[in-house]
Amino acid sequence: MNKVLIIFSMFFLFSLNLHAVTIKIAVLAPDGTTWAKYLKKMSKDVKKATGGNVRFKIYYGGSQGDEQDVLRKIRVGQLHGGIFTGKTLAEINGDVRVIEVPFTFYHDRNKANNVLKKMSTYFNEGFRKNGFKNLGFFELGQVYFISKKKAESIDGMKNIKIWLWDGDELVARLIKNLELVSVPLALTDVLTSLQTGMVEAAYAPPTGILAVQWHTKVKYLIDFPLAYSIGAFLVNDKSWKKIPLEYRKIVEEISLKYTEKVNQATVKDNVESLAAIKSTGIEFVEFSKKDIEQSSEIRKQVIKDLTGKVFSAKAINLLEKYL
Repeated sequence: MNKVLIIFSMFFLFSLNLHAVTIKIAVLAPDGTTWAKYLKKMSKDVKKATGGNVRFKIYYGGSQGDEQDVLRKIRVGQLHGGIFTGKTLAEINGDVRVIEVPFTFYHDRNKANNVLKKMSTYFNEGFRKNGFKNLGFFELGQVYFISKKKAESIDGMKNIKIWLWDGDELVARLIKNLELVSVPLALTDVLTSLQTGMVEAAYAPPTGILAVQWHTKVKYLIDFPLAYSIGAFLVNDKSWKKIPLEYRKIVEEISLKYTEKVNQATVKDNVESLAAIKSTGIEFVEFSKKDIEQSSEIRKQVIKDLTGKVFSAKAINLLEKYL
């Protein structure tokens, strides 16, 4: 009799696993990074909390391609979600990019984070309408301009050849208003292009600058953040709804918990990365009060040019309200 019960129990558990939902996620963060460490813990906790009925399978280090490749694979059903940054987020919900409007927060990342939290409900509704569930916003940090040529003012930046992430309308508009020369390239081509002189400048948060080794090809960093950059952990709605209703809140809570852990680590990593960049001998250039005033005018023009094209007037009004 006991043998019969054991066999029945094993069969029952096996049949449950057959119906487990596996969510396939792709991220650019390499295995071994802080991000990967917390994502693995998140995946383990989700599996445990749902009794193995919900699992994340995560592909690291761009093994599924860049963000555009991942989004395309989600849309054809090969993947179910990913962690996306500004340019790709704009293809799903352009309103999110108001957080990344240049010269909005300067050095005040706490203010940026608080505004993001206040606007999260609005942004998440936009994702939902466009077929995605957001499991958390990631803070990438303040974006800095790095260059092979020295620029001691906004006017001094003119005509420098700068990398443009191909298809990024927000940065393209900023580059135009700064009178820089844009060179559209894939992210993976920037390091080589800095080395050859095809581009003379680029932009990224400090951890990104170090991670992709761009600091080895430049001499200057402008200590005047261009923007505050974010990412989001998105799962397409069709895959999200395959998760049994009883587990969705559990998955969401665990995801948000680890998103916050990643963000706390990112703040620390960015501070340390900025110091590490400086220690390599790269000169940090500060801009004047005049440049701060000029940047405010550039910000207004970017908003004017992109409202109704990249983001809505409603999103901008909410941003200004929370500022």
